[in-house]
Amino acid sequence: MQDRNAALREDVRLDDPERAYRVLIADLIGLRFDAEGRPDFSEVAAYIEEKGGTFHDAAFAGEALPPGIHFFYQPDISTEAEILAQTSRGQYDALIAAATFIPRLAVFPLGGVRIGAGTGNMGSLSWGGGNGEGGIAPLMNTPGINSRATAQMVMKALLKVAPDLPVDVLHERVANGDFDTGRDLKSYPTAKLEGRRMAVIGYGNIGREVARLARAFGMQVAIHARPKHRQWIEAEGFDYASSPAEAASGADALSVHVGLGRLDPVTRAYANAGIVGDAVLSAMNRGAVVVNYDRGEVVDAGALDRALASGQLRHAAIDADLFKDAQSGALSGPMLPYLTLAARHPGKLELLPHAAADTDHPSRVAGACQAVDQIIDVIRHRRVRNLKGDLPEGYVDAGAKVPHGIGRVTTATLAAAVADPRFSELHGVSREIFDTLEAIVEAVDEGMTHQPAAGDVVALTHLLLRQRRLLEALGLDGPAEA
Repeated sequence: MQDRNAALREDVRLDDPERAYRVLIADLIGLRFDAEGRPDFSEVAAYIEEKGGTFHDAAFAGEALPPGIHFFYQPDISTEAEILAQTSRGQYDALIAAATFIPRLAVFPLGGVRIGAGTGNMGSLSWGGGNGEGGIAPLMNTPGINSRATAQMVMKALLKVAPDLPVDVLHERVANGDFDTGRDLKSYPTAKLEGRRMAVIGYGNIGREVARLARAFGMQVAIHARPKHRQWIEAEGFDYASSPAEAASGADALSVHVGLGRLDPVTRAYANAGIVGDAVLSAMNRGAVVVNYDRGEVVDAGALDRALASGQLRHAAIDADLFKDAQSGALSGPMLPYLTLAARHPGKLELLPHAAADTDHPSRVAGACQAVDQIIDVIRHRRVRNLKGDLPEGYVDAGAKVPHGIGRVTTATLAAAVADPRFSELHGVSREIFDTLEAIVEAVDEGMTHQPAAGDVVALTHLLLRQRRLLEALGLDGPAEA
């Protein structure tokens, strides 16, 4: 316990002051364009310098470096050959990546951080592959950074086709003066999302945000997740489903957020590959919509093909990685099967190259800065935040760090809330709610037959709304960490 407490102290340094540490940044860390037309990395570069590191807009070429932590920015490497040429001999101590698939033989002896939640693309054996199990280095992520951006894009994909009002056609006709509302509007009936059923597969940060947005549109939401999440799913007012097919039963839309899951070392197949298959798609209402802004492999492309051909599905939106070899032009990545489907079912698929959340500039910058903090923490203090998988020997687990209001409520969340002046306001409001409810119960017990006074209704509902806003502001309105 003494060693762990020492490692958690900010002033205890465990790195070698005479050593130059090298970190590879293998993905974009800025998504706005600078004056030269390049994605602007300046915010993260400045953050690295502020934290005492050195930023290099180049690859490490074997040059002598002064002591400290050096970050080398190489966002354009994507193929296995390109990555291994720079990483197979341990040229870098650690890694920051987002969507790039990192090969098993890439070597990073001090750890890696994936900007985002899922780590299935982080295949280096240094940390035991995408599950982070059995390696010598820690695997980390930045959960919640892009949860809201992804959830909003899911709803955008759904809203483009449901309600199915042909906005582009109507715009064209109106702009050309070719429309009479009285005579022509009846030819464009539509239906709102309110009252329809949304199936969400997965109750992680993104799945929960999608569920909350769907409810805001008046949709009924069913969520499939592991049984341990049931109490929280039902406490938030969603339906719990024990299987993906049960969640999809009678659904008009489905959004999947489970990640790839574990990689079987023998079959090399991921546990969640094809989790959305024939059984799930056939359980949905005819003419339903599927959104897969998770990983391409989690939907069975053959089952999707059959569902689109039969009319069981009328639309699918897919966001998955697609890579193109710079020399040969050969395509690779989990998007490949969907390219064939797009040709077979014109107008029924919308394909994105894993861009739903990865093109949100503030989220990417925030995630990259958090990844920088985590890498520095690992190198300087052997302290690991947002650990995925096993904790290697010699490191301490410092717990999770997520944006405010995202993810589980923890003891740290409550401690921060108690220190906030609004906690006293929450306490006072909650006492007022208790007193008001007690008075109502007493009146009912005494045989009150008249309707509550309008003033009582206003007072109670005002208090309840204030309490809800305070709970959200303090980050206490989510499921708790067990």
